[in-house]
Parts: sequence; C-alpha cells; structure tokens
Amino acid sequence: MKTGESTQLQRVIGYFHGTIFLFSIIIGAGIFIAPKGVLKYTSLNVGVSLIIWAACAIVSMIAALSYAELGTTFPISGAQFYFLKRSLGSIIAFFYLWISLFSTPAGLAARGLLLAGYILQPFFPGCFVPEMPKKCLALAILWCLGILNARGVKEVAWFQTITTLVKMAVLCFISVTGIVLLIRGRKENVARFENAFDAEVPDALQIAEAFLQGLYAYSGWGVLVQIAGELKNPSENINKCVVTALTLVAVIYLLVNISYIAVLTPKEIMSSDAVAVTWMNRVIPSMQWVISIGVSSSIFSSLNCTLFSSSRLLYVASQEHQLPFIFSTLNIHSCPVVAVILRLIFASIMIIPSDLILLINYVGFINWLELGLMMIGLLKLRYQEPNLHRPYRVRLPLVFGTMAMSFFLVLTPTIKSPTMSHIYAFLFIFSGLLFYLPFGHFNLNCTYFNKITCFLQLLLNVSPADDINDYISEEGR
Repeated sequence: MKTGESTQLQRVIGYFHGTIFLFSIIIGAGIFIAPKGVLKYTSLNVGVSLIIWAACAIVSMIAALSYAELGTTFPISGAQFYFLKRSLGSIIAFFYLWISLFSTPAGLAARGLLLAGYILQPFFPGCFVPEMPKKCLALAILWCLGILNARGVKEVAWFQTITTLVKMAVLCFISVTGIVLLIRGRKENVARFENAFDAEVPDALQIAEAFLQGLYAYSGWGVLVQIAGELKNPSENINKCVVTALTLVAVIYLLVNISYIAVLTPKEIMSSDAVAVTWMNRVIPSMQWVISIGVSSSIFSSLNCTLFSSSRLLYVASQEHQLPFIFSTLNIHSCPVVAVILRLIFASIMIIPSDLILLINYVGFINWLELGLMMIGLLKLRYQEPNLHRPYRVRLPLVFGTMAMSFFLVLTPTIKSPTMSHIYAFLFIFSGLLFYLPFGHFNLNCTYFNKITCFLQLLLNVSPADDINDYISEEGR
C-alpha cells in the first residue's frame, strides 16, 4: 500500500457488474443437470412442477428484497455477519461463521470436482474419469481462481462477465429451440402440456421438498449483501440488481424447463443424470459440446463468485475479533488474500477424500434457517434501534412471509421425515461452542499468533484494513 492511502475494500462494482455477479452465482450447473428434482417431488406432475419453478422465483425475490435491507443499512462486505452480531449477539454470528467455515469449502470442492469431470470426460470416452487426474485438475482450477481473486475485484468482475455471457447464450439457445418446437406444433411436443395436471397431486411434504430443489437453483441471491463494501451506491444498486437479475433468471428457468419437457417425457427426465445432455442428444446430437461449454462456464463463474464473496465473511469476522487479525488484512489490490487462501486450503483438503464432500448435504438446509434468524434479527433491530439510518426499509409483510417460508422449508421435512443428516447438522453446529467459548467469548490469545501474523504480513505483503465503523459511515450510505 502507498503511504497515506486508505486501506479498505474498493467500491468499483456498479449496476451492470452487480447484476452479472447475481447471474453468475444463481445460474450454476443445476439448471443444466438436475431439474429432475422438482419433477420427482411433484410426482411427475408437469403443471405443478412449472408452478413450483415460478413460485420459487417469487419466494426468492421476496427473500432477496428482505435480505437487501441488511446490505443497505450496513454497506460493508460480509454485512450479514456484522448484522447478526449486532442484532442477535456474538454467539449466533459465530455459529453462522462456523457453518460457513466448512460448508462453503465443501461446496467449492464439490463443484471443482464436477467441473474437472466435465473437462476431462472427452479424454476418457465410454468410461469414468479416473479420480487422481480429476482431483489434480480440480485443485489446479481452485488455486487459479485464487490467483485471479488476489488480483482484485476488477479482474474478477470481467471474468464473471465473460463466463456469464457464455452460459446465457447456451441457455437462450435451449429456450429458443423449445419455443420453436412448440410453435411448429408437433403432436408429441405439445401433448405433455395439454395434460399437464393429469398426474398425482403432491402432498405438503413433497411440495416442501420440491421447493427446496427449486430454490437451490435460485440460491446465491444474497451475494450482493456479502460484497456490499465493494458496490457503488449500494443503497440503490442492491435492489435494482436483485429485481433485474431474478426477473430474467425466472423467465429463463421457466423457458428452459418448458423446452426440456417439450422434448423429453417426465420419465426420461427422471432417468437422466444430465438433462441438458439428454435434451441435446434428442435435438442436435452433433452439438453436445455446446452443453459442455455451458455447464463448464456456469460452474467456473459460480465457483469464482463463491470464493470471492465468501472470503469477505472471514474478513469482517476478523474485524469483529471472532477470527485472527491476519484475515482482515488486504494486499495491494485491496483483496483479503489470507481469507481467500484459507477458503482454498479447506476446499483442497475436502477434495482429496471426496466422500467428505457429503458435508454439504448435512448443512444445506441450515441456509434457510439462517435466513429466518436474520429476519428475526431485522425485526429486533428495528425495535431496538428505530432511528438507525436505513436507506431502504423492506415492508413487514415481506419479512413475515420470508420467515414463514424459511421455517416451513426447514421444519416440514425435519418433523415429517427426520433423517440422520438433520442430527449430524445440529451436532456439527453446536460443536462450534468448543471454539467459541475460549476464543470468541474469553478472547484467549497466544504469543505464537502474533509471530505468525507478522510472518504472513511480510510474506504476503498485506496491511491492516481501516476500522469497520469508519467504513460503514462512508459514501455507501
């Protein structure tokens, strides 16, 4: 850093790149390879499945607009952690951090292996890709993205733009092809929609499971709150980007699913592990490579966006003294490079024994529980601090609707069909107390920590960031 320069994250992401970030993290591999989840839990009822996809878009929009108040009130990166600590206390914020420390690297590892498998599959026709080259390539991909992140937010933003445009082109191709097939009016294409509601109607538990499947495809809409400290004018851009991105994503998802159903029967979709590949085999077999490019670019951009945004959580947790000081330092490109490295180390460890990646299944349902807690914190903070400056105030019906939906999605499967994964998830969460009590509550310190911090600062050329309270009161408001 130059002498006298402000040491903080730089606000360089505007409306366009903010929308791109949302596209890149929401549209992942799911829409290409796993839309059968919604069909499965709607008893192969085509009409209900399409309604679920549309309803998931509405629920995601409501939740995202409710969540946006966090980023506009506290315009810092990692705002959700700072908000939880301020509204519900340190221990709830630490549990949120504790889950993220392991679930996020598990997701990075899983998607890294999936991407490596797609890239290497053409070199191993007719057989499975060997584990060793797949794991080595996944490690190389993750660490290359780490180097890109270390170069700063501008480079990350342009990388996201390129990869997002590629996968959007592939999705538009699938959508337009499906529309053309329906307009041409071929009997086998239209018949599935004429009798869309003839199949069995799912019950409440199945609907909850179908919602979880659909909402997974929309997940990531909170990324702008995670990177609010790098957004220009977050009080306006967060809401504008959310409305723009989720509206377009909803339209694309509906058109893509209609295209799938126009070409494939529900049973064919259920029997396919890669629906988009099966769809392309039926429509234009010679262009399978188009789907491979679409899936690869989707996973690439989603991986990069997750790594970028999740490192900001460690950054703000360090500023709030719930992680070592070194994680709140920045390099010359204003990147919390130590936080990025920690994410990559954890993800690399989880790649080696790939069965550990099942951890993501144990903690996945907690995301909606966390959202419900954040809505409770939002209401509590409005009562405790009514005069707090809030550039954007979400309407209370949206807050209560988000709370109701989150608890419905969490409690319905847990009560009606409890599994060992729910028990493992709660045991994992409460095991965080073993670390919170000595280091978070009693603030135990060790002289070796100071020596390691000095060594890493010199090695990585990083400097302490400005105080978080000074940053909140800046132009982001």
